[in-house]
Amino acid sequence: MEAEVIKGQDLKKIAPVFGQQSFDDHEQVVFCYDKETGLKAIIGIHNSVLGPALGGTRMWNYESEWEALNDVLRLSRGMTFKNAITGLDLGGGKAVIIGDAKTQKSPELMRRFGQFVDSLSGKYITAEDVGMATKDMDTVREVTKHVTGISESLGGSGNPSPVTGYGVFMGMKAAAKYKFGVDTLEGKKILVQGVGNVGETLVKHIRNEGGEVFITDINQERLEEVSKKHGAKIYEGEDIYTADVDIYAPCALGATINDETIEKLKAKVIAGAANNQLAEEEKHGQLLLDKGIVYAPDFLINAGGVINVYAELKGFTREDTMRQTENIYNTTLEILKKAEESNMTTQKAAMKIAQDRIDQKKNEK
Repeated sequence: MEAEVIKGQDLKKIAPVFGQQSFDDHEQVVFCYDKETGLKAIIGIHNSVLGPALGGTRMWNYESEWEALNDVLRLSRGMTFKNAITGLDLGGGKAVIIGDAKTQKSPELMRRFGQFVDSLSGKYITAEDVGMATKDMDTVREVTKHVTGISESLGGSGNPSPVTGYGVFMGMKAAAKYKFGVDTLEGKKILVQGVGNVGETLVKHIRNEGGEVFITDINQERLEEVSKKHGAKIYEGEDIYTADVDIYAPCALGATINDETIEKLKAKVIAGAANNQLAEEEKHGQLLLDKGIVYAPDFLINAGGVINVYAELKGFTREDTMRQTENIYNTTLEILKKAEESNMTTQKAAMKIAQDRIDQKKNEK
């Protein structure tokens, strides 16, 4: 008789990978473990129709392995559509390392992770993400060539955050143009949630254009630093989602757009750098549409970073990179208009354009 219970859990309900809601026809999921360095990592390769799967590595102190798996599946899927809609010849992939980046990351751990990346023979190309820095990618580069975002001194493109932040800024301007009739952010009230490297870059661009910026972050020291440097105001309210602002820019972790927050939101535009902002794509995209809130799809407007590392692979100049990133403005405006004409959510319109490109390439093969 088949065993149905392990430590009180019904085996039929576990469904470790294929049963995950975020498992969306992934091609490959690789679990990486090394006892000596303490490495526990998962690499998700969602789709490689357009080219090798490229996406950053995130090191995060996940509460459970299930949470880590769900995150890598959602993120790698998002990279497929991000790379497709941006016009890059790349598939979608992502990696997560389970652990505290401040206390558990070591050169040995990064090199061991790089060896796992190398074992995939170029099907997955890594880069930096949350909890990672350019120097970590330099360490990975010691054991594999399948890595981007390495130091400029080593022939790389360096930290992609400034380019990512600029792309989000261009997407925000396009969303403002669509909603308010003008693309200047001068005089607009904007709340930026999360002021890491990308968030700070976004704050800088908004302030340079005369926007009034409110910032929030779990790191009080970082808040004070960015506030002093760019003249942004630290948000003092109890609930950021009820803030009386024109634009809400989520630039921390995902799923901040959900049943609870949509009900509270006063902002008329959502445009930020965080991945997977909609907790449930279809449901929450529709709720935003019903409420008249313009949502700039995150996987489109935060694509500056991947454009930056793609340029590294192709040998493009900095000018080429910035020109392609600036074009996020035009693509965002096009998608917002297409969504209105087709009476669909902006998320669905963007996904359709990306999927059409993947399908076309697949049919050519």
